[in-house]
Amino acid sequence: MQLGAFSISLAVKDLAASRAFYEQFGFTAFGGDAAQNWLILKNGDHLIGLFQGMFEKNTLTFNPGWDSDARPVEAFTDVRELQRQLKAQGVPLTVEADEATQGPAFFMALDPDGNPVLVDQHR
Repeated sequence: MQLGAFSISLAVKDLAASRAFYEQFGFTAFGGDAAQNWLILKNGDHLIGLFQGMFEKNTLTFNPGWDSDARPVEAFTDVRELQRQLKAQGVPLTVEADEATQGPAFFMALDPDGNPVLVDQHR
């Protein structure tokens, strides 16, 4: 199962303070919009999303169709197919992608400890 690019999406209280903290570890702004309270930071292949007021909990995020530089990859497994595979294995989903659609979609699950797992396809 190929899930695409991986990042951790952090629910932060103060976007500027979190950005400054992670910049000390060598992360730099890679995407997002601070005016909208979210940024994506990158250090090598490592990605951290900072989201102020958008998520209740830190979330593991996978992006089918993207590499770690947010560039489209030619071949990837569509989010709806990933959803079908996980459901066939008995994985309960908290949010499901609409199987009748194409293109961007997402689904969510909770791991055994209650950590959200987001599979978010942007193309």
